Amino acid sequence: MIEKLWMFVAALLLIVAAVFLWRNNLSAAFVTAALGACAWFLSYRTQLRAMTKAHDDESDEEWHERSGEN
Repeated sequence: MIEKLWMFVAALLLIVAAVFLWRNNLSAAFVTAALGACAWFLSYRTQLRAMTKAHDDESDEEWHERSGEN
């Protein structure tokens, strides 16, 4: 859920940056595009954390099965 929110924010900021660029406001376009890129990286980080957590949970479950614990 939070991953999709970051993707939406990234897309919105990149669209706003394009509007600033079209209006020839280069400094605002740069800052807005940089914020959009940061939002995209946060989305990617959230996705990686979810995959890592799922992998860790799977590894813990497998370890408990091998050791005979319930």
